[in-house]
Amino acid sequence: MKLVIQREQLMKPLQAIIGVIDRTQTLPILANVKCVVSEDEITLTTTDLEIELTCSFPHIPIEQGAVTFPARKLFDILKALPDGIEVQIEVSDLRATITAGRSRFTLSCLSVDDYPVSDHLEFEKTLTLPKNELRKLIERVAFSMAVSDVRYFLNGLLLDVNGTQLNAVATDGHRLSVSYLELSETSGLQKQLIIPRKGVEELLKLIENESAPLHLELSENHLRVELGSIVFTTKLIDGKFPDYNRVVPPLGDKIIVADRQGLIEALTRASVLSQDKFRGIRFTLSDYLLKLQVNNPEQEQAEEEVEVNYQGESFATAFNVGYLIDALKALDDDMVRLSFTATNSSCLIQNSDSDSVRYVVMPMRL
Repeated sequence: MKLVIQREQLMKPLQAIIGVIDRTQTLPILANVKCVVSEDEITLTTTDLEIELTCSFPHIPIEQGAVTFPARKLFDILKALPDGIEVQIEVSDLRATITAGRSRFTLSCLSVDDYPVSDHLEFEKTLTLPKNELRKLIERVAFSMAVSDVRYFLNGLLLDVNGTQLNAVATDGHRLSVSYLELSETSGLQKQLIIPRKGVEELLKLIENESAPLHLELSENHLRVELGSIVFTTKLIDGKFPDYNRVVPPLGDKIIVADRQGLIEALTRASVLSQDKFRGIRFTLSDYLLKLQVNNPEQEQAEEEVEVNYQGESFATAFNVGYLIDALKALDDDMVRLSFTATNSSCLIQNSDSDSVRYVVMPMRL
């Protein structure tokens, strides 16, 4: 294999797909990027056995071939070279020689025969929707995914396809986020798929914020998304996601309407003195006033008062302040609505005039 290529032409696609490589891989081949050079294009592939990213771009080589390069080393070499420089790569007997200007590097490669591939997968169903709508749907809930929970199905994001509606759901057992999207056309699909956390993070890096259509290809155990020159494939988590519709409470009769940004700022100031582990904050509500209180084991205290639109019985409750801030930051209206069905119930957080997203935060005992 032999080719001469501009530094950026190789570095940019490699940068787009290198995130899937885990630095602590136990199989040496998984630290490599598969490079297949045909007569008119180069195809790069990375995988961690759960997620696969493939990027193809046009290029006419001097000599065709296929090999796997140590991905991080190749990327770091390209990154360290000056902009616009021409790079020559020649591979012989699993040794790659990279020459650029007065720089010369020799890398040990591995055979493509040992590289795991997902070419045999068959996708039966396809869902089409605008890129920016899918991106927004996922971004609104991704922060609620669990991290290393023993209930492995919580360490991911649920996409629930139900005819004309696509819902994204994430929960860590203490909070729940649901984002709703009405599809322009009936999909005819009734399917739930759980995308693993790492897959969600990589997908968000790749989806551009534009209205061009995007195709989700579905199989029983995999999801594939074509994003221009990049193809994203991930295994799905095999498990039963909780019935989120039973967890989302109805709009309660105790309703607070507040300025979203002002409430975020007050919560952020009060949270400075909260305990790192529990981060509890007390809510005390009375007519047109929300009082926020934080105490910590050092006998320190923070108090904030926020003007809100609320009329009703006075009551007090408590929440994890970090969960509240995360939910409020994910909303996009100037005004926010918080509702309770009872004084000790979970809190339902929504935009004041839209029902496209719902956040549920469980109360705490302080």
